[in-house]
Amino acid sequence: MLNIQDILKKVQNKYIHEILKVVTKISEEEDKSAYVVGGFVRDLIMDKELNDIDIMVVGDGIDFAKKIAFAIGVKKIVPFEKFGTALIPNENIQVEIASAREEKYNSESRKPSKISYTDLHGDLVRRDFTINAMAMHISSENFGLLTDPYNGLADIENKILKTPLDPDETFSEDPLRMMRAAYFASKLGFIIEDKCIDSMKRQSERIKIVSWERIRDELFKILKTKKPSIGLRILQETGLMKIVFPEIDDMYGIEQTAEWNHKDIFDHTLQVVDNAAKLTDKMEIRFAALVHDIAKPNTRRINKKKGYTFHGHDAVGERMISRVAFRLRLSKKIKSYLEKLTLLHLRPISLVKEIVTDSAVRRLMIAAGDDLDDLMVLCRADITTKNSNKIKKYLNNFDKVEMKISKVSEKDNMKKFQSPIRGNEIMSLFKLKEGKQVGVIKKAIEEAILEGIIQNTYDDSYQYLINKKDEFLNI
Repeated sequence: MLNIQDILKKVQNKYIHEILKVVTKISEEEDKSAYVVGGFVRDLIMDKELNDIDIMVVGDGIDFAKKIAFAIGVKKIVPFEKFGTALIPNENIQVEIASAREEKYNSESRKPSKISYTDLHGDLVRRDFTINAMAMHISSENFGLLTDPYNGLADIENKILKTPLDPDETFSEDPLRMMRAAYFASKLGFIIEDKCIDSMKRQSERIKIVSWERIRDELFKILKTKKPSIGLRILQETGLMKIVFPEIDDMYGIEQTAEWNHKDIFDHTLQVVDNAAKLTDKMEIRFAALVHDIAKPNTRRINKKKGYTFHGHDAVGERMISRVAFRLRLSKKIKSYLEKLTLLHLRPISLVKEIVTDSAVRRLMIAAGDDLDDLMVLCRADITTKNSNKIKKYLNNFDKVEMKISKVSEKDNMKKFQSPIRGNEIMSLFKLKEGKQVGVIKKAIEEAILEGIIQNTYDDSYQYLINKKDEFLNI
């Protein structure tokens, strides 16, 4: 067996070494076999960032976790009694302790119907992929020794994802593993074994037994990877996308105009997502990139002169987000954000005309609000032509847009825009009761500011109100 102690010695995080020493000491005091397993071993071998430590103990994992927590000065653990696992919320590096266990499933749920204690090999065989089915010994005698019964090390070297068991069994037991396959392929740049791909196609319908919250979280994880298109394409190829995100699946095979040099809207969308991933780590922008053209399949029309058109896909797309948000259990904040960027993603490019009013710029700034910068990132990501001259032209255009925004912003105080004159003051001045007329007057003041008739100040707004008093009272 290979000893990876030398690899571990290169780890700079001192807290990892301290925790492993504590675990070794307590495991020997308690006469329990304990191992480092899963993602930690994989990422250690691959020289990836180590964010947490997964410890597997043969025996009572929760009791073992309590002793570890006490030793490292953590007062409370987070136990999961049913699974024999516990989280130690250590501020320096998170530690999870799990009992070596095997699980039995029924066909209606991904949650195990029966859990029982087992040994090291019994635990490793139930894991999702061979690269996650390795264990490092942490006893003093065998410290650093690698147990790798399913050739996970070789699969890392060959950059391939395989399952320890027959993939039909692995994916049927826990269908979320299929989405995890797509995630790991994106995250690590690995190829999924053909046998696993075929199984995912056969098992795709079983994803329906997984909660939408878990599906959403795995989708988020794919979007956070360096090249999300890898995982997204796998979801489409295996039939999973049709179930978890049918609006995106509908894009596949729907041709666009030749200008974009793409076979279909799906390819274009994936390129936009990858472009966004290069420009920002913000997952929400990447999500907006995924849905910005969500309505194109529904709005495609054929024009004899222009070819395919997609008039109104921005507004229709905004309305479609509600359905997506409900299904994926998105927060109201993310829902509103996606709606806004979908609706506005065509607006900035219209501002590159030689003659464009400050009013138009103001209206975009108000519509986008605090998300204006994110909108501009999305617009830049939306440039997917392979023509280098066109890329340069479009980027220069967006530079011009941002310059116009900057100039207007310098002149105006548009942030958190609303009428400087509040409703209560309008009611007092005009002797009005609360109602529609007050709102109309406020809107008129806001429009005057947007059109540049008056400055965005209290004094200008008040004077405008006085000058128009008779007109407003006759509304």
